[in-house]
Amino acid sequence: MKVRLERRGATSARLVALSRLFAVVLALPITSVVFLACGTNPAKAIAEIFGNAFGSWFGICETIVKSIPLILCGVGLTVAYKAGIISIGAEGQLLFGAIASTWVAIYSGLAPPLVLPLMFLLGGTAGAAYAVLPGILRAKFGLNEIIVTLMLNYVAQNFLVYLVTGPWKGKGEWGFPQTDKFPDYACLGTIPGTRIPYVTLALALLSVAILHFQLFVTKLGYEMRVLGDNPEAARFAGMRITYLVAVSMAISGFLSGIAGVGEVAGMHQRLKRGISPGYGFTAIIPAWLSNLNPIFVLPASLLMGGLFVGGDAIQISLKLPFGIVNVFNGTILLLLASGEFLARYKLVVEA
Repeated sequence: MKVRLERRGATSARLVALSRLFAVVLALPITSVVFLACGTNPAKAIAEIFGNAFGSWFGICETIVKSIPLILCGVGLTVAYKAGIISIGAEGQLLFGAIASTWVAIYSGLAPPLVLPLMFLLGGTAGAAYAVLPGILRAKFGLNEIIVTLMLNYVAQNFLVYLVTGPWKGKGEWGFPQTDKFPDYACLGTIPGTRIPYVTLALALLSVAILHFQLFVTKLGYEMRVLGDNPEAARFAGMRITYLVAVSMAISGFLSGIAGVGEVAGMHQRLKRGISPGYGFTAIIPAWLSNLNPIFVLPASLLMGGLFVGGDAIQISLKLPFGIVNVFNGTILLLLASGEFLARYKLVVEA
């Protein structure tokens, strides 16, 4: 008897969707083993997580707050992944967007009405520039973009720490590694009664609509999809490979940079160590859960945002570590990869 893998002739959309659903559903019993190891009733812990995230108006609002950077980074990553660029660098791009916008807020000396618009412009541009670099290295020199983008995350993290513990450390912050608070004109307004910054919420929703149109309607989007599906066909058709890679990475990095602006101008109103609990890394999951469709990044990001909120809650109510949420996220990602493989290949048993 011989067992071999055989590529499926065509992968149905239904099979792909089922593999995504399978990943989320199966992650629950697997994570339950971790809850049991911690001496906690899994049903109670899972109910606590989702109850705190979606069981009250406050919880829903907090889930939306956590979802906004995930939507922005996730939608950007769908563009890169559609073009066949496996970027792991959204976290670093988010941090560079936060750093650039902090310079505008505190050190630029601009007239107040110009500050917020320039924060978004410079923050997005910084994120885009930080993303284009590994894209060009991949297109021109064949360097592995996974390794380059992953390493650049740590460069960004350490540069941020240097700034907030050194030249940008706030004068009235004593031992805290953070800048002084932004002036009021450099801070984002929120929806009354919530912590939701309405500007970044609107930008997140707008990015979903625009990039869905760009990917599936425009010529540029078509060329990106061809490049991702069949790079050789794209070259044979005379498509500008380096240009497509650079543009897809620039779009991805720009949106991640905007997410960084939202964190410093909206949530924290200053630059500090730990402004992101790993949004850029977590956004990889909504991008893949959505099957690289910006529309479906929305519900997937809400799920991941809810896990952030629920993870914070169980630290207090059940005395459990937040790392359990990371176990859940990692399990989903592993199952997504497995489901993607099984959706494309099948086992053939020969006598």
